[in-house]
Amino acid sequence: MTELTELTAVQLVDGYRKGEFSPVDATRAALRRAQEVQPAVNAFVRLFADEALAGAAESADRWRRGEPAGLLDGVPVTVKDILLLRGAPTLRGSETIDPQGSWDEDAPSVARLREHGAVFLGKTTTPEFGWKGVTDSPQSGVTRNPYDVTRTAGGSSGGSAAAVALGAGPLSLGTDGGGSVRIPAAFCGIFALKPTYGRVPLYPASAFGTLSHVGPMTRDAADAALMLDVISGADARDWSGLGPVGGSFTDALDGGVQGLRVAYSPSLGGQVAVRPAVAAAVRRAVERLAGLGAHVTEVDPDLTDPVEAFHVLWFSGAARVTQRLGPHQRELLDPGLREICGLGARFSALDYLAAVDVRMELGRRMGRFHSSHDLLVTPTLPLTAFEAGAEVPAGSGHRRWTGWTPFTYPFNMTQQPAATVPVGVDGDGLPVGLQIVAARHRDDLVLRAAHALFEAGAAGTGTVPPAPTPAGS
Repeated sequence: MTELTELTAVQLVDGYRKGEFSPVDATRAALRRAQEVQPAVNAFVRLFADEALAGAAESADRWRRGEPAGLLDGVPVTVKDILLLRGAPTLRGSETIDPQGSWDEDAPSVARLREHGAVFLGKTTTPEFGWKGVTDSPQSGVTRNPYDVTRTAGGSSGGSAAAVALGAGPLSLGTDGGGSVRIPAAFCGIFALKPTYGRVPLYPASAFGTLSHVGPMTRDAADAALMLDVISGADARDWSGLGPVGGSFTDALDGGVQGLRVAYSPSLGGQVAVRPAVAAAVRRAVERLAGLGAHVTEVDPDLTDPVEAFHVLWFSGAARVTQRLGPHQRELLDPGLREICGLGARFSALDYLAAVDVRMELGRRMGRFHSSHDLLVTPTLPLTAFEAGAEVPAGSGHRRWTGWTPFTYPFNMTQQPAATVPVGVDGDGLPVGLQIVAARHRDDLVLRAAHALFEAGAAGTGTVPPAPTPAGS
């Protein structure tokens, strides 16, 4: 039943309801696919085959009785190895974490998935502590792109993106502190949403503070809306979480884009050099939005690149997360992480507060921008996937991953909802992503516009690529 790996979560639930196949069938197919592609892409740090099949059998029994546990009962799900999952070590890509421990607690989003009957297939790869925009780590090695295993899957939720793209479960939980669900989703040709900060509660709190969001990684916007309906809402462990949602994200999908005011910024006012194939694919999708009734104008938000302020916040967070480590443990760190930790430790409290000032001003400007524009559309990234195992593209002149992600991290600073939608491929057959951004708390508008693109055929089809060949074979 390998065709089951090509179905979305919405389609799987519909099939369970109709009795066309069971959660056991779907879970076996997803596990088989995960095991098949793992040698080539390295998307997983561990799989839970026995536990997943046992959970699927329990789900199948509930469906036979007509008593599903929730909205995702029996749907195979994967979880980035940054988030706690009860019964499994959460090593965060680091050799400095001892796998021997109690591991007896779920992160809030994981707990909500469990309550709704989701079947956990495994934990996916991440760079060490999720610190960069590609996925390789001392603990789990290099994660590769489903479309070309010599290229990167992106990061830091690269394992999740590769797993979803290849049919190893239709849903994955990722985290995004500077683009970490959107970057790999764009490189791997899937959909991902960074919700408004606090919409999905997070525990333990991230060392990167309120930059870090939890979000769904899926093949389309409908699956993301369904997943967000499950994982949203308050959790007493997250003091910064938002209150209850005022409705269903799934129910809001069909509003369309008729009459929405869409600002299209192809290069943030000329600040970003975008590759021609990327620019062309994004422009075609924007034209489709206009054809669907959106009022599209080419206009740039009033912002200058906040990278220096972002670095203060990000590097300080990295220094904080590794503060407890002794000299021997520091030698085990990713060299790039060790470098930024040294920089972060030298920032003063005044440096940090000055960066917060930049962040607040950026938020003010974007709030004003959205008073006259419902949505902002940009490329997700200015390029497609580059060589695996590198933080930056060869010959780019960039020092850090933020050099090639100028469209993503600003919206972590402002806490706005932002999604990436697959809108085509370049001349090498590598996926291109379009980013949709809305004002804080308007996740529904982002999902509506993305869903309209999927329904109109202007977004990726969600077709699972063939099993890749291991690099070097």
